[in-house]
Amino acid sequence: MNSVFSFVPILFLIWLMVKNKSLPSNQALPLSAALLYFITLIVFEYEPNLVHANVVSGFLVAWTPILIIAGAIFLFKTMEETGGINMIKKWLNEVTENKVAQLMIVGWAFPFLLEGASGFGTPAAIAAPVLVGLGYKAVRVAVLVLIMNTVPVSFGAVGTPTWFGFSAIDLSESETLTIAFNSAAIHSIASFFIVIIALLQIVPFKKILDELIFIILSIALTVIPYLIVANYNYEFPALVGGVTGLLGTVLLAKKKIGLKNSPTNDIAKGTGSHVNTKQLIKASFPLWGTLLLLILTRVPQLGIKSLLISENNSFSLSLGTLGDFSISSSLVLSLENIFQTETSWSHKLLYVPSLLPFALVSLLTFWVFRSSRNDISRVFNKTVIQMKNPVLALFGALVFVNLMMMGGDRSAVNTIGNVLASISGDRWSFFASFLGALGSFFSGSATISNLTFAGIQNSIAMDTGIDRTVILALQSVGASYGNMVCINNIVAVTSVLTLSNQDGVILKQAGLPAMLYGVIAAIAAWILF
Repeated sequence: MNSVFSFVPILFLIWLMVKNKSLPSNQALPLSAALLYFITLIVFEYEPNLVHANVVSGFLVAWTPILIIAGAIFLFKTMEETGGINMIKKWLNEVTENKVAQLMIVGWAFPFLLEGASGFGTPAAIAAPVLVGLGYKAVRVAVLVLIMNTVPVSFGAVGTPTWFGFSAIDLSESETLTIAFNSAAIHSIASFFIVIIALLQIVPFKKILDELIFIILSIALTVIPYLIVANYNYEFPALVGGVTGLLGTVLLAKKKIGLKNSPTNDIAKGTGSHVNTKQLIKASFPLWGTLLLLILTRVPQLGIKSLLISENNSFSLSLGTLGDFSISSSLVLSLENIFQTETSWSHKLLYVPSLLPFALVSLLTFWVFRSSRNDISRVFNKTVIQMKNPVLALFGALVFVNLMMMGGDRSAVNTIGNVLASISGDRWSFFASFLGALGSFFSGSATISNLTFAGIQNSIAMDTGIDRTVILALQSVGASYGNMVCINNIVAVTSVLTLSNQDGVILKQAGLPAMLYGVIAAIAAWILF
């Protein structure tokens, strides 16, 4: 009975979002969370205090994606208000008017670099509005950036899904490196297929064939350094690959290497004078300033990260049965012993990419452009209005996730994983990545997917005699491509692009590429290992 009801809330959520006259996520997710709440109490018979503690925790955890999305929207609105988007559009049209080249620069290489520095779904949220500003249709852009932002995710936020995601398993350093390299190798093979699938959302197949040499070179400039670094380190593959890919792709586009000589007229050519280097640096400050701050605050060796996540010198306050609240000198907020259970919550206010870098860079941008208070107020009001629906969706999503993952080995998520594993038996390597994707679909995080399912994947590998570094690599790959269909990421992109009631449409369009990625990953692993 528990196994059957573990699947019910997911099927209900998917049905609500993809059926004819589908519900928007701000309605579908709260309804699904409400259904799961009653199933958890009545069918799973969890202790009510524990259930309510997880509901409270879900509401609090939701503030992490809410603040990130609000920060990304505020940054983009700032770029609009100061004219940065128009200047970047003009410069990019000077580099190349070719659709494929523009999509590879902004949709592939730049988010790859952002993912290596940040994670948290920020690459898609930043790249999408830039592409829409260039004249591409918003829904198609949303699907493209979700599909593109998969290959680097195993090494996002300076490798967090790998080094922290598998920290609960007793792995040697050499095994962790092997998992990193194996996942990078699978991703690298998949990238040559998945990028073309993403481009097909916007570009006709004939045009992709015409520019195929450029596409292959752009992918190779990104994934070859990424793969080489992954053989020695699991923190910097995406960062290094993103840098070489972005610089290399821009150079290829400028020299028209692999592109047709005749310019395309897909996007109107910018008017006015040539964009000089000084103008470009100023206009693009929100982008490179964000990237610079992310790198400075994410790379452990620089020492800033430890200052932002320190929980020392905390001020504590008892909130009675609600729990024990504390705030550290680094503004790490915590609530422990919620409703006298072991449920807790923590939010690193300075580390989560909201105040730093988004809000800070936006304010610096206003200062650089000498914007008035009215300009700042207008951007703030637009951001608040745009956040109304995403807030409801994310509250529902995170309560849903918390209830699905509640109960450790008894949790609905673990039950689903065990059911799927028992069906596949010793052919598990063909299905392992799909469990990782399921974890990301629930939680919105490749890191949490790895933390949740690594133990199950490891046990299955031991029981079947399959090399666990291969199975865990597939878990990592699945957790990465699960970002395509992750509700948090979909809500983030649709929120930034002001797309209403399109979450279900995007989920359907991204679902098939996600399944194809899983098939490619299984075949690649079978061939390689």
